[in-house]
Amino acid sequence: MSLPDFSTQSFLFSTAALSASLFPENDRYRLFALRVYPRLVKARAQLAAAYSAGEGRPAIEPLLLLGVSILQFLDGEPDRAAVEMLRYHAGWNFALNRQLGDPTFHSTTLVNFRQRLVDHKLSTVGFEAILDGLVEAGLVARQTRQRLDSTQMFARVSRMSRLECVRETLRLALQELARTTAVEPRPIWWAQLWERYVETKLDYRVEATVLRQKMDAAGADAAEVLAWIEQLADPSPGEGEQFKLLKRVFNEHFEWNPQAQAQQRESQPPGAVHNPHDPEAQWAAKGQGKHRKEHVGYKVQVAETVSPTPVSKGEPTANFITAVVTQPAIASDDAGLPLVEAQQAELGMEKPSELYVDGAYVSAGASRAQEGWPFQRGGFCGLGRGAAGHLPGWKNQHPMQSAGGGKDRQGQLSF
Repeated sequence: MSLPDFSTQSFLFSTAALSASLFPENDRYRLFALRVYPRLVKARAQLAAAYSAGEGRPAIEPLLLLGVSILQFLDGEPDRAAVEMLRYHAGWNFALNRQLGDPTFHSTTLVNFRQRLVDHKLSTVGFEAILDGLVEAGLVARQTRQRLDSTQMFARVSRMSRLECVRETLRLALQELARTTAVEPRPIWWAQLWERYVETKLDYRVEATVLRQKMDAAGADAAEVLAWIEQLADPSPGEGEQFKLLKRVFNEHFEWNPQAQAQQRESQPPGAVHNPHDPEAQWAAKGQGKHRKEHVGYKVQVAETVSPTPVSKGEPTANFITAVVTQPAIASDDAGLPLVEAQQAELGMEKPSELYVDGAYVSAGASRAQEGWPFQRGGFCGLGRGAAGHLPGWKNQHPMQSAGGGKDRQGQLSF
């Protein structure tokens, strides 16, 4: 798809002409139009790398799609509702330099646009543009106090049982091998496995003993497929992504018994595949008892500024997110701290003067101190739910009570 023609010129009777009467100085859509939209315009040259130069039909303006993606995040709107907002909402049109009544697009265009950004490694363009604008406006300093914490991010896949995961992986591998191997000769079991895993769905109304038998059969079938491909003279079928995934899933779910038969492992190793449609999405659990939360997906480290001036209830926050880093779900927060530092360095941010973290980051802070970083002795405050040990040489200070009840301890790392 090619880039469409683009201009920042407003129409005489556009929504922008009514800005004085509709949008006061502190209106967020006015602030978006004045502070954010110009930064997105500057980022358009980066978006152009995801499109062909003059080839194919003109695409929907990528700057518009990027702006809509940001506004729908701010207003909490799903894709379909975001397109409706673009059609009827004066604030959205003012923020994006449009007129009410301008052509819109189908909601699935937003899905394709996000995938295009991911494919071309441009998923951080909007974040970087806004952060640069905040720094230029003096709302975020290059070096400031920050807090860092992690949260769960669910993968866009269903939760599968171990049997489901193995059978679905087998189905995908068989479909791939049907394209990459010669039709003749194929093993005598090919038709049977194709019917069993590609053409047939699992019936969960059967008894548990039948499900165990199906798991044993899936292990034996997977082993047969792997052995067949490995003895082929042509190694190319074994280079397929789904075949490699089948080998990984087999090793994570099965082991060989003394009779040289594949039997199910009692448990999967950490980081195992839980859904073949997103192999890197991992299972993780956090907390204990009624606070225990399980998910299949990833972990996200989020850093934000800490304003020294408290705000009253109901007032907008003066804090801004400065880094978002995705990790494997089972990765430690300790390992996430240097990743956040590296991302902020790429964005032109300096190391924070003070960094507020919970106990999971304490060892990372201790290692920074051992590297000779200048730091100020801090203390701990009750802001979390877990227990954190003291950093070596740190002294206790008065705890700060929070709405969480002060059951956990939080450390302050000053760099």
